[in-house]
Amino acid sequence: MGVKSRTRAEKREETRKDVASARLNNVPTSPRKMRLVADLIRGKRVELALQILKTNPKHPAIGLHKLVLSAIANWQTKNEGLRIEESDLFVKEIQVDGGRILKRIQPAPQGRAHRIRKRSNHVTIIIDSLNKPEPDLDEEDVEDVVMDEVITEKKTPKEKKETIQEPKAKVKTPKATAKPKMIANPKATPRAKVAPKAGKGTNLKSSNKKG
Repeated sequence: MGVKSRTRAEKREETRKDVASARLNNVPTSPRKMRLVADLIRGKRVELALQILKTNPKHPAIGLHKLVLSAIANWQTKNEGLRIEESDLFVKEIQVDGGRILKRIQPAPQGRAHRIRKRSNHVTIIIDSLNKPEPDLDEEDVEDVVMDEVITEKKTPKEKKETIQEPKAKVKTPKATAKPKMIANPKATPRAKVAPKAGKGTNLKSSNKKG
């Protein structure tokens, strides 16, 4: 066994110390047929599960009935002094896994042979109680629990107060709407004045007039 698989197995055992479970290995039935019966009792109370398995006509129900009784006996050994009627036991988990497969041959016509696979399965059931009694604590145990809560509160960091910053007001610059005035170019030459044209009825002295 490798290091990883060993550590996983140890963790699995630690988590299941206080859990009542039972396992049935190498049941000579296919996993598909066993799951049809296992789904009927998943999450049900123990009394109802035993009644369902007792009246079910399918063959895998016989093995599951014995497995539930074995899980109840395991729960009694781990919880001495508690009554089954007051604890309200129920089927917490039930799992069906594939087991070994026996390969056989059946004779067929014209000298041929057909393969036969005889399947098996492994069933695991876990039982838990709905009404878990609280353990009786002495005065010393209560003081230890209070001290542990105080230590955990000191270790937890205090929440930092979030400072709320007010948004800065944006200064709006006025847009220039008026068009800029055109400045005359000082270097521009003035336009020459045009003499009015002589029309009819005007008395103009001609320069060629004899004196």
